[in-house]
Amino acid sequence: MPLSDHEQRVLAELEESLKRQDPQLAKSVHASNVYVHTGRRVRQSLVGFVLGLIVLVVFLSRNIWLGLVGVAVMFLSAILLERNVRLLGKASWRDVTRRAAADDVVPPTGARTVLFRDWLSRYRRKNQ
Repeated sequence: MPLSDHEQRVLAELEESLKRQDPQLAKSVHASNVYVHTGRRVRQSLVGFVLGLIVLVVFLSRNIWLGLVGVAVMFLSAILLERNVRLLGKASWRDVTRRAAADDVVPPTGARTVLFRDWLSRYRRKNQ
């Protein structure tokens, strides 16, 4: 449902007020999206899974309880990984790799992803 003109004006005024009061916060909110945080959680879950595997391999022969701690860490990391990958799966390619709207903000996915996205769009146009 689209917003009325009055609601759009109120939102624009709130946005301007935020930019004046805390420009750093406004810039960081404008430059990021939900998928940046989800991607960070995916990387953290992968690191947790690998650390749990290392604990399991190193300590299972010495102490069964520490080996079970490694299994528990792996299990929890796998659950978090699965949930966050599902969230990323709901995103479109453009949502995940979009450029930040501000010109002076570096894209959260890096320059190689931007180059790959540009190459992919040219390739698709050429083959259509």
